[in-house]
Amino acid sequence: MVNLTVITKKDIKRYLVKLVIICILLLIITKYFFNDKKENIKIDNLGLNLSKYLENINLKECLEGSIPGIREYSKTVNNEEDVLESDIDNIEPLKVAMDMQTKIFTSLALKDSKSEEQLKDGMLVQNDEQQGNEINDTNKEEVEQAQVGLSTEVVPNNVPDKYTNQYHGVQIKNSTEYNLTEEMLTPDVTVNNSNIMIFHTHTCESYTSSPGFEYTPTGNYRTTDLNFNVVRVGTELEKQLKSYNYNVIHDVTYHDYPAYNGSYDRSLTTVSNLLSQNPNTDVIFDIHRDAIGDYSYAPKVKIGDEYVAQLMFVIGTDGGGLEHPNWLQNLKFAVKIQEKANELYPGLFKSIVLRNTRYNQHLAKGASIIEVGSTGNTMDECLNSMKYLAKVLSEVLN
Repeated sequence: MVNLTVITKKDIKRYLVKLVIICILLLIITKYFFNDKKENIKIDNLGLNLSKYLENINLKECLEGSIPGIREYSKTVNNEEDVLESDIDNIEPLKVAMDMQTKIFTSLALKDSKSEEQLKDGMLVQNDEQQGNEINDTNKEEVEQAQVGLSTEVVPNNVPDKYTNQYHGVQIKNSTEYNLTEEMLTPDVTVNNSNIMIFHTHTCESYTSSPGFEYTPTGNYRTTDLNFNVVRVGTELEKQLKSYNYNVIHDVTYHDYPAYNGSYDRSLTTVSNLLSQNPNTDVIFDIHRDAIGDYSYAPKVKIGDEYVAQLMFVIGTDGGGLEHPNWLQNLKFAVKIQEKANELYPGLFKSIVLRNTRYNQHLAKGASIIEVGSTGNTMDECLNSMKYLAKVLSEVLN
């Protein structure tokens, strides 16, 4: 009997990634230990002593501890249980290697120059002033607030909007075991409006390019350029809300780059730290883009003469077993917002999605994910939607 091993395309890609990374690691460790004068390693005979040193250390642990950026790439390649099948298909070995080498040498340069930039969890995280410089300074522009009394119609698309429950016209798609009653959906919730926090767990999610918003993709409908991903949408919402005199905290930290896996763990740390500095914060929006696989899907409405990307609340619960005392208040707050949106701009929101996953929404009683459009939408449409969302929020929070 002959035993055969089947090697798939995904296996080949995974092995290629590992092989390329190993080669680059060997090159980098050599450069690193020969050039860093701060290391207390005396090398009398370069070949002999370096060889002995490498024999007595765990190369992987040394790299992860010494060179920022390695740990996240290691997680992406080795933690196969946490890598999505679709992500494996999109892995390009040469690109991974080049991105990794660029990140590592950038990190070393920053370390030697004592730059103001900080290295956190293997990712380049800039201070608030520098983060603001990464994005077009839209806050200085004159803000055009949304008008009311405009005609609104939903543009037909190829993905039906399904729901299981309804409360005064607000539709909910319940994917949990909870039996939603009218009492559970009644929006009798009040929140502190002193601060509004915006962040992005999947920071690099982007849209279909359009005139004036062409970009170079970093992945499949993803880009690290903050002017062309969901951070730009968050910046527009920030600008609009500030025009209504709200205090807005907008965090633009990368949570899904260079590693997608662990995004929610990293955003949990970010938001927890922000809340420790801004304790009177009930309203927290995690701005995403719908990740539905049909790239022609572009949910939108026409408000007046403008095409506007549709929005969708995603609300988590404790159905997955994690403690989440705020989920019912989160749901009520989403219902409250959507009820007002249906009054001002019918169709702006799709059905609220209720799921078992917590999504870090246990941190506040007005926390939610808002998915803005999908891959088929353009940035123009998504920016337009923030104008109308801000108007709705101003009516709800006042």
